[in-house]
Order: sequence, then structure tokens, then C-alpha cells
Amino acid sequence: MERYTITHFNNDFPNDDACLEWLKNNLYPDGIFCKKCGKVTKHHRIISRHSYSCDICGHHVHPTAGTIFEKSTTPLKLWFHAIYLMSSTRCGISAKQIERETGVTYKTAWRMFKQIRSMLEENHNNMSGPVEADETYIGGKRHGKRGRGAEGKTPIVGIVQRKGKLIATATSNVKATTLLPIIKEHVLPDAVIYTDELPSYNKLPFMGYVHHQVHHALKIYAMGDIHTNTIEGFWSLLKRGISGVYHSVSAKYLQTYLNEYTFRYNHRKDETPMFKTILARIAIS
Repeated sequence: MERYTITHFNNDFPNDDACLEWLKNNLYPDGIFCKKCGKVTKHHRIISRHSYSCDICGHHVHPTAGTIFEKSTTPLKLWFHAIYLMSSTRCGISAKQIERETGVTYKTAWRMFKQIRSMLEENHNNMSGPVEADETYIGGKRHGKRGRGAEGKTPIVGIVQRKGKLIATATSNVKATTLLPIIKEHVLPDAVIYTDELPSYNKLPFMGYVHHQVHHALKIYAMGDIHTNTIEGFWSLLKRGISGVYHSVSAKYLQTYLNEYTFRYNHRKDETPMFKTILARIAIS
């Protein structure tokens, strides 16, 4: 994949007009359907506002309506720049850095940060083949599995296809009644599942899964193909990002951060630059 640099970005999106034109073309690839005329018609740009007018009846269409840009007074160029910044790192970027890079206020940067992350939620079902499931904790004074259930920590369950997609979900606990329904929702019953020795996973064979466990408590981390190294690698990336970039994340917003990290993980090998992959979510959100 060719690297998408800041030079590419500035060439593609030099101003608000270029951003709006891209948004229009992305939302209406086959032309704008005029509700009044009942068909696709030619439209021309209204310079004084973020809209296009039908050449026949004059009906206005606002490409920003229903998107994260709706009702925002922040220039589109700055919105696109913030998306570019968030797409250009593996470990995330803070609202404070968006404030410094774009010149907006911290309040505006935080809103942009939150709105962009709201587009990144994905739901991957029908996972098959070798699948790893694991749990971790974030919050409190220490990150990691040490002190399971300790006050201030939020449990997270992760499921990943080896060489495939990953999901991560914040939960209230790691009991079987919580973890097993999540696995059942996302993993096909003929899959082979690899976990650690947490007792909550013990009923997986009764649900039709082939289940292998690695015993971390005995300092055994791999026995041939039996390991959870893939999901453990993601946990390391996630925790380094949160502790190094955000320092701490409240339980209220943790899932949105998980969505951001899993989105980057799942699309890290796309041929399309990450920036454009995120931009394409505008039409979906």
C-alpha cells in the first residue's frame, strides 16, 4: 500500500470546497436524486453555503446533513485534517494534539475526536477457523490481568480470527454468562477456539466448539498451535496506546476507544490508505 502523506492530503483537499465536493461525490456517486423532480438531475454549488441546488427546480441538497459535519461551524478542511491525523498512527492521537495541529479550541477538538470515533464501530460475525478469545482489564492504577475484578478496572473480552478480523467489547464481568453469549454471537459453531484457563470458557465444548486451552498460570504460553498470542499482541498495542497517548480512559467512553483500535487493526492491511478507509465511513454512519 502506498503511503498517504500530508502532501497527498493537501493536494487532494486544499480547501473547504474540495472537501465538500469530495463529500458530495462520495454520498451521491450516481448523481444527486432530486426529491421534487423525482429523478437524478444536474445540481450546481451554492457558494454561500454547504449545499447544491437542482438546475431544474432549485431544490437544495446539503451533503453534510446526517454526517458528523452536520450543524458544525468548524471548516470542513479542519475536519478532514483531524481525520487524517487520527488515521496516521497505530497508537492513536489525543484531542489535545488535534487542538495543537488544527488550531481549534480543546472543546471543539474533543467533539471532533468523539464524532470521528463514532464512525468506526464494526460488527464482525460468522468468525470461523482458528479463533482466539481472551479477556483483559483496563483502568485503575495498573493495566492487565493482575487483580481480576479489582475496583476501578473495566473487563474487556476480545475475539480474533488468526490472520482475520478482531472484535473487542467492554463488559461488566468475565463470568461464563457474559462471555459465552458474546462468543456464540460472533463465532460459528464449527470453529476451533483457543483460550487461557479461565473457567468461564469451560463450557465451550458443550456449545459445539473445539476448545483448546493454554495454561498461563503455569507459565505455559504456547504449545504448538495452542496459544493466544494474536489477541495478546493486540492487548499490548491497546494498552500502550491508552497509557502513552490518553493516559487514562473512563469506562463511559472506553468502548469508543476499543472501536477505534479494532478498526485500525482490522484495516491495517487494506490496499486503500487508512485515511480514505475512514473517510468512506462517512457514507455509512
